[in-house]
Amino acid sequence: MICRNCGTEIADKALICYRCGTATTEARFKPVPASRSRSPLIATVVAVIVLIGFAVFVGRSGAGDTPRYVTWAAAALAVIIVGIRAYARRR
Repeated sequence: MICRNCGTEIADKALICYRCGTATTEARFKPVPASRSRSPLIATVVAVIVLIGFAVFVGRSGAGDTPRYVTWAAAALAVIIVGIRAYARRR
């Protein structure tokens, strides 16, 4: 068989040309077109609003007066936001 792209002689059962990488047959399955979702944008906007609210809360309290539960809540919130972003990016 001859490659339809570069003209190199290739094996009859070859799936691709060893020289140029062109497929010898048409693909059986077409890839699903990627749909653009708004969920990553929404997750980002929500995360920014929550972080701004937290910054305002911490800014109003005196230095060193931040209760321990607020620190834990901020750490938990950061973990949740990272998890949501990773989930949204994977989809």
